[in-house]
Amino acid sequence: MSAPPCVLTVAGSDSGGGAGIQADLKTMLALGVHGMSVITAVTAQNSLGVQGAWPLPVAAVRAQYRSVVDDIGVRAVKTGMLASAELVETVAELIAGTDAPAVVDPVGVSKHGDPLLAASALDSVRTKLLPVATVATPNLDEVAQLTGVHVESEAQMRRAAAAVLAYGPRWVVIKGGHLAGDAGRVGGNQAVDLLTDGSEEHWLRSPRHDNRHTHGTGCTLASAIASQLAKGRSVPEAVTAAKEYVTGAIAAGFALGGGIGPVDHGWRFRA
Repeated sequence: MSAPPCVLTVAGSDSGGGAGIQADLKTMLALGVHGMSVITAVTAQNSLGVQGAWPLPVAAVRAQYRSVVDDIGVRAVKTGMLASAELVETVAELIAGTDAPAVVDPVGVSKHGDPLLAASALDSVRTKLLPVATVATPNLDEVAQLTGVHVESEAQMRRAAAAVLAYGPRWVVIKGGHLAGDAGRVGGNQAVDLLTDGSEEHWLRSPRHDNRHTHGTGCTLASAIASQLAKGRSVPEAVTAAKEYVTGAIAAGFALGGGIGPVDHGWRFRA
C-alpha cells in the first residue's frame, strides 16, 4: 500500500490534549493524511489554562525537522506555538528551504488568555515567518497583536486582511469567530471568515454554535487546511473544506475538566 500524504506540524505540546501537537495529529488522522511532528515547547495545560511552558532548544527543533523532512519528506507544513524570536526565525528558515505549502497559525495567546509568544518575537513573526507562509490564519486578537488593526465588525475584516498580507503571506484567513454574534451584518447568527490573497476574495460562513467548548479551534483549522493542501487541493478548496470540518468539531465539542473543553476531532466517526 502507498503511504498517504504526509503533513508536518511544528508546534507546542498540550498536555490536556485539546490543542497544539495533539490537536494537529488528531485532525490529520481524521482527514486521512499521515501526521508528523516537531515539538517546539512542552506546556502544562488543562481545561483551566496554561500552568507552565518550556520551549525546546533551537537545536532540538532543527534536528526534529531535518530528521523528518530529509528522510520522509512532506506535502505540507503547519506551524503553531513558537515561543521565542530564535525559534520563529529558525522555523522560518527551515520552511523557506522546504518545497511544500506552509500554513502559519501565528499563535499569540491560549484560549484562556495565557501568553504563548514572547513580545520580543512579534517582529520575527512579521518579518521572517509570515513571508514564507502560503496561508496565514490569525484570529482577531492575533491580527491586533501583529498589525494594530482592531476589528469590531465584518466590514472591517478587509482592512485586517490587507494589513496581514502586507507582511508577505500569499493568502490570509481572517477568522471572525471572536466577533460578537453577527456583528455588522443583518441576517442570522453566523461565524464568518475572510480568505483572500488581496485580489481574490472568499467569504466563508457557517452557523455559530452555542458551545463554549472550543479549545483547539485555531490549531484544528490550520491543520485541516494543511491536510487538504497536502491532498492537492487549491487554497480556496482547502480552506472551505477545513472550515466545514472545524464547524462540525465545534458543534460536537464536549466538557472536559472544570473549564473550557476541546472541540471533537473525531466527530465524523461518530456522526
